[in-house]
Amino acid sequence: MAPDMSWTEPLPRALHPMAWWLWALGLATAASRTTNPLLIAVLVAVVGYVVVCRRGDAPWARAFSAYLILGLLVIALRVVFNALIGASDDGHQLFALPSVALPGWAKGIDLGGAVTAEQVLAAVYEGLRLAALICCVGAANALANPKRALRSLPPALYEIGSAVVVALTLAPQLVESVLRVRRARRLRAAPGKGLRNLRAIAMPVLEDALSRSLQLAAAMDSRGYGRSNGAPQGLRRTTSAFVLTGLLALCLGLYGLLDGTAPPLVGLPALTAGLVLSGAGLAIGGRRVRRSTYRPDPWRRAEWAVGGCGVVCAGVMLVAGSYDPLLLHPSLYPLVWPDLPLLPLMAILVGVLPAWLAPRPVRAAARRAPQLQAAAA
Repeated sequence: MAPDMSWTEPLPRALHPMAWWLWALGLATAASRTTNPLLIAVLVAVVGYVVVCRRGDAPWARAFSAYLILGLLVIALRVVFNALIGASDDGHQLFALPSVALPGWAKGIDLGGAVTAEQVLAAVYEGLRLAALICCVGAANALANPKRALRSLPPALYEIGSAVVVALTLAPQLVESVLRVRRARRLRAAPGKGLRNLRAIAMPVLEDALSRSLQLAAAMDSRGYGRSNGAPQGLRRTTSAFVLTGLLALCLGLYGLLDGTAPPLVGLPALTAGLVLSGAGLAIGGRRVRRSTYRPDPWRRAEWAVGGCGVVCAGVMLVAGSYDPLLLHPSLYPLVWPDLPLLPLMAILVGVLPAWLAPRPVRAAARRAPQLQAAAA
């Protein structure tokens, strides 16, 4: 048997999709723990570099730029709404907007008024954090094959997984449809820029993206995804109750751990209860779904390395935020220039290692090369 060279010289292959999601969720956890714009900028740069180095040529791999645009839009909307609604007299005033008197039932809400530098920076910091979370999810969607991720899910999550895969593939299919429609319009010598042509492009794009998502759903249904083999109705309800309750408890537990100000029962106890209930639901649901997997995705050292980078990044950021929160949250009152702490910076830079640890993706041109050579011979 030939030795495994995936660690020293990775061969072109598709990394396990769950490894990319574990890496992205680790970086998203790190982003949620800080409002330092310098750290967030480094984290977004790390995510973008890994995506550029290790994405393939599939349709979903070209959707990362759309998530970047969405992140910038989130920051702009956050600043605009904060200036319109969150007026404050404390701080360095930049300008003043016309104020509108609201009725008594809207007491406590100010519409318009003075806009301060501290207020704008607070909105920018919060918007940057949310934009970083969007970029992390977009990176996982660009690097991980959603169809292979569905194949790796436990049997009890097939119904939920099918809906999630269809939802996740809508954005990549939308990007692919935009490129295809614009290419067709250029071939017809039709103008492709300006708001006047937006309606002529938007309708074919939406129709094509929705039809392709529905075709994916029909293909999954024809292949038996989520079939229960005639399981009793009581067993299905029990499985659904365990899984849904466990997922809700997991969400509460993660919120309690990440927030830090939640009641004690919302943190680790809720997370533990969610893990137990979800595990019980998966174990029960696995008995009623029988399926076989053709060529299952391997989990090798590259998967452990990529997932471990995300776990290390999240763990170090959690520890750093627990002993010195001012490192991760720069002061606005008084207004100071944010510092670049060394330990969180090193933790975020660990997230760039998958650009070299992950194997090179297999591209369509490389897959077609042996067939072209055989045809030429």
